[in-house]
Amino acid sequence: MQLKDIIQCIENIAPLPLQESYDNSGLLTGHASDTVKSALITLDVTEAVIDEAIEGGFDLIIAHHPLIFKPLKKINGHNEVERCVIKSIKNNIALYAAHTNLDNSDAGVNARLCDKLGLGKTSILSPISGNLRKLVIFVPETHAAIVQQAIFNAGAGHIGKYDSCSFTVSGKGTFRALEGADPFVGKIGAMHTEPEIRIETIVPMWLETKVLSAAKEVHPYEEVAWDSYPLTNQTLNTGSGMLGFFDEPLTQSAFIDLLKEKLNVPLIKCSPFINRKISKVAVCGGSGNFLIGDAIKTGADAFVTGELKYHDYFLAEERTLLVEAGHYETEQFTKELLYQIVKENFPTFALQISMINTNPVNYL
Repeated sequence: MQLKDIIQCIENIAPLPLQESYDNSGLLTGHASDTVKSALITLDVTEAVIDEAIEGGFDLIIAHHPLIFKPLKKINGHNEVERCVIKSIKNNIALYAAHTNLDNSDAGVNARLCDKLGLGKTSILSPISGNLRKLVIFVPETHAAIVQQAIFNAGAGHIGKYDSCSFTVSGKGTFRALEGADPFVGKIGAMHTEPEIRIETIVPMWLETKVLSAAKEVHPYEEVAWDSYPLTNQTLNTGSGMLGFFDEPLTQSAFIDLLKEKLNVPLIKCSPFINRKISKVAVCGGSGNFLIGDAIKTGADAFVTGELKYHDYFLAEERTLLVEAGHYETEQFTKELLYQIVKENFPTFALQISMINTNPVNYL
């Protein structure tokens, strides 16, 4: 199987354009055209994980955290990152990471965390803006339905929990075919007017090329007229953090106990208890202190994340319960998620979750 096929199935869930500007998700070593026979899945790439891959004969490691996060000026083996890069290349092991792009997907890290905690009716806590395009395509009336269905099949027209969304207007298109053209209608050198449909739809920017290609494949015109406009609309199914609800409210003590059990962590750090039960919960796997304001604004009874700083706790002001549950602990289920994404697409592909516990934090 080619590596690009594995990459594509992951990026269908977590497109690379969803990653934050500081991130380095994607294929870090290896070539997309390489053939791979098996993959090892981990949260972090460490020397122990590389050794596990070598011993197990894996030629691909799929991680959540990118091994190469900061620029490498030298690769001399003087630190663990450099040694891992050297060892992976020497042993023909490709390294791929799905980090903040998977964080920002509504089927990603935070969705899996909500599921593990038993939270339902989930939605994105802080939706992304500026990733949508208004796509307009002009097509003769005879082919409007065919083109419309093609762009929907390619991923256009999704708004919230609705698909196949578009707006159409009837009008008249004019053109004159010049020498060398092969017009679908009209004659060379003659002005022509054709009844046409203007199809407007919405498309994520990372799907625009795919949608346009799908439209052109079924469009009858030699030259397809289309427009693309950037939008400031929020993309409600992509963004940071997630909100969810318990079926039955929990006392704060019961909520903390639930976190300890589900995350398999011996202790939890939190702000002072507030005078209400926990029903609406905001979560952000990993480091999520930048979302404290969003959690408070939405009226969340609690905000669970992996890391908080000392002064972050003062922001609670009894408006929400801030919970620091550990970076590794809140992202540990990402390994299961990546396994599921690949396995559902390629059931016979050899896949294994790493047996190495890469959590660098110990509880004594």
